[in-house]
Amino acid sequence: MLTDPPDHAAVNRAHWNLHADEWVAAGERAWTREEPTWGIWGVPESELHMLPDDMTGMRAVELGCGTGYVSAWMARRGATVTGIDISEGQLVTARRLNEQHGLGVTFVHGNAEQTPFEDASFDFAISEYGAAIWCDPNVWLPEARRILVPGGRLVFLGNHPLVMVCSPWNGDVLGQELIRPYFEMNRIDWTDAEIDPGGIEFNRPIGEWFALFDEVGFDVEGFMEPRPAEPSDEVQFFTTAAWAYRYPTEQVWKLRRRG
Repeated sequence: MLTDPPDHAAVNRAHWNLHADEWVAAGERAWTREEPTWGIWGVPESELHMLPDDMTGMRAVELGCGTGYVSAWMARRGATVTGIDISEGQLVTARRLNEQHGLGVTFVHGNAEQTPFEDASFDFAISEYGAAIWCDPNVWLPEARRILVPGGRLVFLGNHPLVMVCSPWNGDVLGQELIRPYFEMNRIDWTDAEIDPGGIEFNRPIGEWFALFDEVGFDVEGFMEPRPAEPSDEVQFFTTAAWAYRYPTEQVWKLRRRG
């Protein structure tokens, strides 16, 4: 059981429990997808290579798993998979779909900043809009390193720092103006936004990401900025495909535990 989460974790837990039903249909579709697609633009795995092709014999963990579809994709590639999430509501869907598809994933209710797992429990860790944005990177990255074996890999996808800089204070879609200070970026609180209020996110300047990875003990093996296949007026959450075709809305980091 999750006890005494930090303030941002408690806020995010309440937010995702409140909205868990809104993600059921998307989770059901993703669990049946043969090839993984990533992020808000559905960029194919063949382009991003987020997962090893063959995960047979690997122990894998999804940090902030939500409805668990990434866990399902890894299980189908042969891994023994554990997913952890702070939202009981999201885990109801994940566990139901796991039973329905018979993939044998273990789902744990907990905070990715302070997991119940032993040191060096996993060969591979991943987060897509889970711990990647909702957890404090000063805390969850050292925790991810702790639970990975030496040489283990961490891959995560989340909002690009440019999104934070261009995000209107009221929560409206991205515009062409630089609004928030880039070098003071850390904790972004959406709870009082006028439009689509949310939880509490974390991000940082790209140079500070590199510095933190090095400090924690990760080597960077790859950095990508996914975008939609073509510009259009399609709106996904906080942006249009036209905006995202010109400017990055997402970032992918591929890391390996050093030592």
